[in-house]
Amino acid sequence: MGWLDDACRQNPPSARFGITLSVPQAELARERIRLAGLADRCKVEACDYRDLDPPTEYDKVVSVGMFEHVGEALLPEYFKRTFSVLAPGGVFLLHGIASSCMFQRTGPSFIDKYVFPDGELLPINTVLRVAESAGFEVRDVETLREHYPLTLDRWVKNLEANAETVRKMAGDVAYRIWRLYMAGSAHAFRTGRLNLFQVLLSKPQEGQSGLPLTRGDWYR
Repeated sequence: MGWLDDACRQNPPSARFGITLSVPQAELARERIRLAGLADRCKVEACDYRDLDPPTEYDKVVSVGMFEHVGEALLPEYFKRTFSVLAPGGVFLLHGIASSCMFQRTGPSFIDKYVFPDGELLPINTVLRVAESAGFEVRDVETLREHYPLTLDRWVKNLEANAETVRKMAGDVAYRIWRLYMAGSAHAFRTGRLNLFQVLLSKPQEGQSGLPLTRGDWYR
């Protein structure tokens, strides 16, 4: 899911537009927006980011759990496209999983075969190099590696607590695949083979980022 924030002239203040490739995810998001009474400020569409033709530039773009599926070959296009829809002075928050540059793969993994056949995890240094080549300035890099095993542990417990229901919905094979996948992923994050990063990138305007000087100021 990606969010584009437009506080410009053509939309209501702080209007938000989300895109996702998943039709069920888009439908669920629209229902939650409706229930929250935010339909006049938020919109979600099932759309490939490469097909997006916005009528205006955006002040902020957020990408969550998406670039892992772009792959190294298409990463330049991904950042070039994001850079083009941002207004000068805009910011891009990239949230995603990266691999350790110290870990060398020897072939297709269990996850490649059964969970994410289109995924490709890259070292963070590769991601930052391509982002800078597209014109972005790297403003902040934050690791959330220790957080993610805690989340995965909760997911595994919730899955196990609802095992019977899940098996009826998706079958025993799918249940066992996802249980093993999440438990194995938690181990990979704990041992440092995987990491979870939040990267803040900016599109400078004549060398000016327009951002506060410290991370504390951003959060306030």
